[in-house]
Amino acid sequence: MIRRITQQIKVWSLAMFALLLAACGGARHTIHVSGSADNDLIQVLKNHKNIQLVFHATPDEAIQKAKSGDGLLVLSSDYPNRTEQLSGNFYALVKEKGVRAYVEFPSVLPQSEVGAIEKAKHERVVVNSGFFNASPDSLTILGLNGLYYTNVPADAAQVHMVAARVAGFDSAIYGLPEKQFPILLEMKELPVLVSTTNLSGFISGRYAPSKEWGVVWKQILGFISPGLEAEDLSWEPVVGPTYGKEDALPEDVERESFARGVEWYKNARMLIPESYAETLKEMVDSGVQRLTWSEAIPVGDGSNGVFECIFSEIDENGSQPIGIMERGDCISETAMAFATAGKALRNEEYLGTAQKLLDYYLLNSIATKNEYANPSHGAYGLIPWGISNYAWYRASYGDDNARFLLGAWTTAALTGSNHWDEIMMKSLLALVRTTGANGFRGSRIDLPQLEKNGWKHYYNQEIVNLAPHFESYLWACYLWAYDKTGDDIFLNRAKNGIKTMMEHYPGGWSWTNGLAQERARMILPLSWLLRVENTEENRAMLLTVVNDFLKLQDECGAIREELGSIEMGRYPPPQSNEAYGTTEASLIAQNGDPVSDLLYTTNFAFLGLHEAVYATGDADIKKATDKLAEFLCRIQVKSADHPELDGGWMRAFDYEQFEQWGSNADHGWGAWAIETGWTQGWITAILALRDMDVSIWDLTKNSEIAQHHSALKKEMLSE
Repeated sequence: MIRRITQQIKVWSLAMFALLLAACGGARHTIHVSGSADNDLIQVLKNHKNIQLVFHATPDEAIQKAKSGDGLLVLSSDYPNRTEQLSGNFYALVKEKGVRAYVEFPSVLPQSEVGAIEKAKHERVVVNSGFFNASPDSLTILGLNGLYYTNVPADAAQVHMVAARVAGFDSAIYGLPEKQFPILLEMKELPVLVSTTNLSGFISGRYAPSKEWGVVWKQILGFISPGLEAEDLSWEPVVGPTYGKEDALPEDVERESFARGVEWYKNARMLIPESYAETLKEMVDSGVQRLTWSEAIPVGDGSNGVFECIFSEIDENGSQPIGIMERGDCISETAMAFATAGKALRNEEYLGTAQKLLDYYLLNSIATKNEYANPSHGAYGLIPWGISNYAWYRASYGDDNARFLLGAWTTAALTGSNHWDEIMMKSLLALVRTTGANGFRGSRIDLPQLEKNGWKHYYNQEIVNLAPHFESYLWACYLWAYDKTGDDIFLNRAKNGIKTMMEHYPGGWSWTNGLAQERARMILPLSWLLRVENTEENRAMLLTVVNDFLKLQDECGAIREELGSIEMGRYPPPQSNEAYGTTEASLIAQNGDPVSDLLYTTNFAFLGLHEAVYATGDADIKKATDKLAEFLCRIQVKSADHPELDGGWMRAFDYEQFEQWGSNADHGWGAWAIETGWTQGWITAILALRDMDVSIWDLTKNSEIAQHHSALKKEMLSE
């Protein structure tokens, strides 16, 4: 009798202990898994102290083995090629056995078939209920890259996530459109969550923002295993910033950063290999402008140019394609990156690559041939936007020409080469003779217009184009040319343009993707105007723009994007859901969104502020530039799994979440693009110039380009 009572007490004690463990969250919850042990979610959960994972070969086996109260995860094993095959009685067994389940990318629903697998075009994933306890809240946008989904009816379920074409930075600011596709559904009469896509590939697929995806999965796990005290889920992203926001930085971080920045071109296979020349031509001729990235692509040496970019699209594996067009500005700016890094690191190979890149575009390609080499043509001396097809070859953007020259004469100074000088002087004169007396050239002039109108038409025009993005770097080039030649035509065109632009500062300015970038663009010409004419008026103009611009600098060094009046914007944020993804666009939806733009603003601010430091000696500008440099070193991409990204700088960075994130509304150069020229070229180069403690103005002061001025001016500017 006493023994029986003792045994009952032991059983009662064990039961009470189990209940206490459960109440304290200490009990281990059994979750059955159908799916690969390598699945991203499983990798995060496998060491979770409150979860016991039991693996099965198929969904049917998993539900057969599961017991009442257990959780079940059916994870996609062949996404996006094939849905997860479920038997006809799978859902009945879930209900019968008292199991709670999450089922991913299934072949059937409880009461219906599923539609065909669809690939998203402009759709983004949006939270559509309060299921996640307001974090993420309803209408929160989540990045699910390489999105495929099955079209299913939603009448028998509560929908917690949808795919829809929506505008916004991190929330659908115009609400949800009528056309939407269920992504996460909670069955009304079954304890089952169904995903019509792959939610569990959040690490390899680089879903973002990572914090929100951690909460999503914590809530799903809580649904299938009630009472589970799930830890906050966290993981090391396969692509992320090199350093955290608060990490201590090594003393030589800038040198490390630009060394990685220049190696990115090789690791990412951006230097075009000779063996690809014909293939690329065939691709472009057939309308294809993207190449799947592969480590098997040979590494070029600069003799055949450089690809334009890594495009922003991210597939389900986290990979991004190469943009294969050959742009003049990108080639020259890439040459500059190799030249500056080569000089700073004493690397002769880099210096040789820089020379080969400029030789390719200026001497060996069609860029300086045909109409551009014809003295009787209005395009004589200009440098085409690109050479991959006629649509690019016909275009002359003054801004792109200007940045080509900035990169080219920086490269010339560092490599000690002067055999491009005549071409560069010809280009300067070609630009100034297509600039009107007011100092403005306009956004773009094409070959047919130049052939029809001739250069004098543009030289004599009374145009005013209050857009620093398109005009300001031309003025910087003209001021540089004046310093070398003493020719007043360069000085007067630059001063006239700057004077008019500043008279309308900033409310009268047209802005391209944001007002912040227009301010950033003006810093360089104002700095160089001060070099040419060191007056209080010129200093005041520079400091006005710099000080206003630096109001956008966060304590971490980031530059926040800012919009001007929408009616003044060339490419504002989408003004409707339908407009998302249809044209170029800002990375933000409204002022206050914590994003830096490294394609249009931060990169050019870094250049301008660098030159302003040397032009003014101002300690506050120096401090701000140092902070910006530190920020750029922190956010440089780090990725062991993606060599095409490691060492690069993407266009968008959310400096509050401290990860690469922004509105991907731009249909060409989106949030995750890495541009070989505009972004990578300038950031790498300025970091290297800081290492050498020299400005571009001072570096190039001994240029001998002026020896070609007199003869070419007589040829090109005769009335």
